[in-house]
Amino acid sequence: MDLLDFHHHQLARNGIYNLGLDEEIPNTKFSAGLHPKDITENWKTQFEKIKITSFSANCIAIGECGLDSNVAIDDELQNEVFAAHISWAQTVRKPIIIHCVRRFSQILHYKNTKVPLVVHGFNKKENIARELLEAGFYLSFGYAALENLSLQNIIKNIPLQKLFLETDDSDFEIIKLYQKVADLKSISLEKLNQQMWENLENIVTNG
Repeated sequence: MDLLDFHHHQLARNGIYNLGLDEEIPNTKFSAGLHPKDITENWKTQFEKIKITSFSANCIAIGECGLDSNVAIDDELQNEVFAAHISWAQTVRKPIIIHCVRRFSQILHYKNTKVPLVVHGFNKKENIARELLEAGFYLSFGYAALENLSLQNIIKNIPLQKLFLETDDSDFEIIKLYQKVADLKSISLEKLNQQMWENLENIVTNG
């Protein structure tokens, strides 16, 4: 079974590969963006390269990009760079994969963006999940959901149509996460995987 790995860092996986700044365009689905930790004074030059890369047919999303309170990058600069990603994603009509650490109130300011917004690696509390979902965001869950009971409770209640699963940069087989989520949602593995691919098709089509 070809399980969708929504956001990952290994080319061999089946899903959306997170392309590094200096990597060649791969022959597989990928996203292109500037992670908050990689922002420099030269970010505009880097972003021009990302813009060119994003025209590839294999580039199906912009990101990961976003806001992170744990990196030593000025908040105002992070917001400027994130806003540039938002604007460009709307220009090329592609969904956005968002990296967010302790900046969810600021992320919510972009809820009216005209392309789908997906918060990857979601591992926060239920009230934050609820706010994001009510604002129209999608949530993608990773390794933490295998053992975190709070996240599992969120997954139980989240609409399947707003859900994605990913490995990100964790070293584990995504089928373990699929099995856990299928159990939580009381559906078959096949049904879950079918829905994940449909969700991907929806955000790409509605980009």
